[in-house]
Amino acid sequence: MGWTRNKFSHHTDMKFDAKRNRKCALASTLGVLIVSVILISCKVSYSFNGSSIDYTKTKTIQIADFPIRSSYVWGPMAPLFNNQLKDTYANHTRLTQVKRDGDLVVEGEITQYSQRNKSVSSEGHSAQTELSMTVNVRFINNINHNEDFERSFTATQTYETTQNLNSVQEELVTQMCKDLTDQIFNATVANW
Repeated sequence: MGWTRNKFSHHTDMKFDAKRNRKCALASTLGVLIVSVILISCKVSYSFNGSSIDYTKTKTIQIADFPIRSSYVWGPMAPLFNNQLKDTYANHTRLTQVKRDGDLVVEGEITQYSQRNKSVSSEGHSAQTELSMTVNVRFINNINHNEDFERSFTATQTYETTQNLNSVQEELVTQMCKDLTDQIFNATVANW
């Protein structure tokens, strides 16, 4: 025996479908409205060069070489840091680097380079050594002096005490220089 349909069931199905369609339309409209409000209220700003510089006002940057003022030094450290700092701004901004009278000025000194025992093995011997480098930075924004600051930045790297510092020093200092220049770049022109 098959199913039989009563003469009112078709009419009831149509009422149900109409109600469901109205609910779906209302939900869709509400969803579009919510998304629209969110998009209108949010300001999205993209900077494809990694910085938030108004190039109509700021055109030049003066980056002084940072001298070493630390009692413990490694000879190539200053040139590595200074070249990395200049390369970071050259590669991530459209600013022209100048020797004097820059719209932005970055200057300072390498104030600390040290190593310390970071962890101890179960036998009581040093297992890891931490190498650290600190630079003091003076940033002057000649377009907007409210952004001027003087601040220290520190980067660290760790190596196994079984390794000789001379064998890992260049790699570690290079990484610390990159970390430091990224921190300085972000603090000066990225405005994160």
